[in-house]
Amino acid sequence: MGRINVTKSSMPSFEEYTNELRPVWESRWLSNRGMASKEFEEELKKYLDCENVWLFANGHVALEVALQALGIKGEVITTPYTHVSTTHAIVRNGLTPVFVDVKEDNYTVNPELIESAITEKTAAIVATHVYGFLCDVEAIDLIARRHNLKVIYDAAHAFGVTLNGVSAANFGDAAMFSTHATKVFHTIEGGIVTYKDGETFKDMRCLVNFGFVNEEEVVRIGTNARMNEFEAVMGICNLRHIDEEIAKRKLLGDRYRERLKGVPGIKLIEPEKGLVWNYAYFPVIFDGYRQNRNEIKAKLEKEDIYARKYFYPTTNCFSCYREQYGSLDVPVAVHAAECVLTLPIYADMTVGDADRICDVILL
Repeated sequence: MGRINVTKSSMPSFEEYTNELRPVWESRWLSNRGMASKEFEEELKKYLDCENVWLFANGHVALEVALQALGIKGEVITTPYTHVSTTHAIVRNGLTPVFVDVKEDNYTVNPELIESAITEKTAAIVATHVYGFLCDVEAIDLIARRHNLKVIYDAAHAFGVTLNGVSAANFGDAAMFSTHATKVFHTIEGGIVTYKDGETFKDMRCLVNFGFVNEEEVVRIGTNARMNEFEAVMGICNLRHIDEEIAKRKLLGDRYRERLKGVPGIKLIEPEKGLVWNYAYFPVIFDGYRQNRNEIKAKLEKEDIYARKYFYPTTNCFSCYREQYGSLDVPVAVHAAECVLTLPIYADMTVGDADRICDVILL
């Protein structure tokens, strides 16, 4: 029996990729929004059912630039139960993160706590869709409208997810999707921002290219955040197969749920009604089980199976933030960080692999 990693990149066939790449290769237009990038953007608009798409070199810089484009100052209400990239993007824009705790049902930010954290300095909400489970987008939208706040979703985990038929790309003022190689849908490295109001985010297009608006004029202090054409070609190819990939993941998720649901001390997150999930991750909460999360992780590794503590720790407890934010009262997020283990899930896994993993957990 071979090694099972927590994830494994899905790939098109070599022939499909090289055939799609050939025009790029022959043109020598390898970056700076060439024909592959433009084609990819149009295909994404159709798949994500959204009006505006912009491509980025990675998900982190996509979120950072989207925030910069807003031109806001002050405080941003956010979650500590997320990848540290989310917090970094806020801080690197000169904004102050205000952390609130998460909900117990799916570990997304708790809207009731958002409301109570709003001050005269609050400018925006940056909320993370966790494991492909969406935030309470309706409640957050109502809060944002009531207080005139911008909303950006860190949708790194949520590519292809819909709620009541509405794409995750259409919630908030903007949504950022990571297309890193470890994600359900990838472009090797990359990120995507979808947005509604072209006027609000008009500066984003120049910010990805050092602030240039033409060859001789720089109007904003930008960065180099462009996706290259090789990555765009990978995206074009992978997008053709994404539904099939998610269907394969669903088979694994269904087997995990069949084997682990109802086991005392093991909890699973239940998708809300109307959610079409992408099976980006399969989180299991070990809460009162005969072995704790860390013991299960170690037991799996002895069998050459590699699960992940994700997210751990909460972002406010990393050394770069601990002094200022480490004493925050976010018990639900802390409990999740101590108990959640994400199990391996990727399209090339078999149901037999999922059974092998469950056998080790239940032994």
